[in-house]
Amino acid sequence: MKNLSDDLLIETYYKAIELKLSADFIFLIKEEIERRSLIDEIRKTS
Repeated sequence: MKNLSDDLLIETYYKAIELKLSADFIFLIKEEIERRSLIDEIRKTS
């Protein structure tokens, strides 16, 4: 996931939720978002 840009990571998070992918996968994406301190970005667009 370190190779994904911040924007692509956030887009992937929303798409994973939309497609109802594995909760474990969504959790991993969210952890990376938090690690990059982007959590405010997903709150703004929610």
